[in-house]
Amino acid sequence: MVVKCGGSGALDVDRLCEDVARLRAAGRRVVLVHGGSAEMSRLAEQLGVELRYLTAPDGVVTRYTDAATLDVLTLALAGRVKPTLLRALDRHGVRAVGLTGLDSGLLRARRKKAVRAVVEGRLTVVRDDRSGRIVGVDAALLHDLLAAGVVPVVSPPALAEDGEPVNVNADRAAAAVAAALRADSLLFLTGAPGVLTDPTDPASALAAYRLPQPGEPAPSWVQGGMTIKLVAAREALLAGVPSVWISDGGAAHPLKAVTGEGPGTRVTLPEPRSERPSPEAERPLPQARRPSP
Repeated sequence: MVVKCGGSGALDVDRLCEDVARLRAAGRRVVLVHGGSAEMSRLAEQLGVELRYLTAPDGVVTRYTDAATLDVLTLALAGRVKPTLLRALDRHGVRAVGLTGLDSGLLRARRKKAVRAVVEGRLTVVRDDRSGRIVGVDAALLHDLLAAGVVPVVSPPALAEDGEPVNVNADRAAAAVAAALRADSLLFLTGAPGVLTDPTDPASALAAYRLPQPGEPAPSWVQGGMTIKLVAAREALLAGVPSVWISDGGAAHPLKAVTGEGPGTRVTLPEPRSERPSPEAERPLPQARRPSP
């Protein structure tokens, strides 16, 4: 089971680690992948570094990463968020080891040579962004740790082809890790009890959300950080991860969503398109079968 946590500041770390301990006692293998946007913001303010964002033409918002921002990211994730998780896991009797994507080349990425972004209503090409897209995960290293009874706690940055660190999105990193490990399930913990049809109303959380067909727009109520989580969910599902959930990181038992015992939204791929019958057909054509992952 791969769990993505720690990006929004809404995570209850102690409850998360208590759930991890419960799963480990039941023989379940768990990998934590974390971000740390709230801690990054606090550290950037302390250091006087301005954090900026890029909005892609499809509405997906990503962090603009220059050299100073990359330093803030590395310090915040490896120096503040990760030690907090490791200490909490230890309090609950869970053996864990903290890793960034740089450790033994755990996460390999291809640096983006150019990023298209909408700036003040105009499409702009940004060429100095130090971010990338994951192209490889050292699954063998993670399997070795899991076999030894250790919970890996993983975060960006990743290692680019030139040997330099680059920022990668933590949600998409979690999807890549889940795919590489052939995980049974992937759970994104966020500040909401699932995918909301009304972003202001927690009671509007869906029990299930079917992703739109490729090329079709997402519903208007899919906004903000949920957009990239659903992008990552699609990537994981297409890579063969059978079960993907989005749930509340502040819930009493945040990991129970995957068993149906807690709040959360299960994300699924769209139904395969069916052929339209010809006018002279006597009966409808059979539904197209879902392609295997």
